[in-house]
Amino acid sequence: MPILDLSPGDQTVTVSGDTPLLEVYAALPAGLFPPFPPVELPGGVGGLVTRGGFGQIFFFAADVLGVTFRTPSGRVVRAGGRTVKNVQGYDLTRPFVGSFGLLGEALEVTLRLRPGRAAAHVVHSGPLAPTGARFTWQAPDGTHSLHFGHAGEVGAVTALPGAQPVTSPPDYTALFPDGMGMGVGGPLRDGRCGWVNGGGAPEPPALFRALAARL
Repeated sequence: MPILDLSPGDQTVTVSGDTPLLEVYAALPAGLFPPFPPVELPGGVGGLVTRGGFGQIFFFAADVLGVTFRTPSGRVVRAGGRTVKNVQGYDLTRPFVGSFGLLGEALEVTLRLRPGRAAAHVVHSGPLAPTGARFTWQAPDGTHSLHFGHAGEVGAVTALPGAQPVTSPPDYTALFPDGMGMGVGGPLRDGRCGWVNGGGAPEPPALFRALAARL
């Protein structure tokens, strides 16, 4: 099963690395949300984590509580766990987030869930700009904004000029038949970069390359 563990009381979910993003949304009880918007992207949750998230305005790595991954040498490493304060020895969870596969392939991922009394997802023709929404990105059909939380905060997002509700979660996988990477232009853009078909990864620093070589 792709959903390996769901704990609404602890507000955590553990999934296999290849779990599609929308399957996570479908498995969650009302009022709990994962640290990514309801869209489909290549590579499932594991791919999302290795790219460092998508569309968020918060520190995505803080919501990745644990990851089990297979290194390029074949070693299986378990880092972190289900609790927020769960660092014993070297914490490899945060270096893994945004590593673009340099440290290996995600086999299991534990995510923190956030509560929200209300939620709204809208698209408008305006530019990609800060809106106060938890997630914002630009796509071929316009600029998307999604927020969950207090009803008043959600209402501010729905009141954006020209905003229209998004009734069906977007599936962007067909835009990236050769994989999703960073680059100039591309069909999707968020606050960090453009996402292009077959694009590359940022150049890692020497210390990070040394860490990858030791794994």
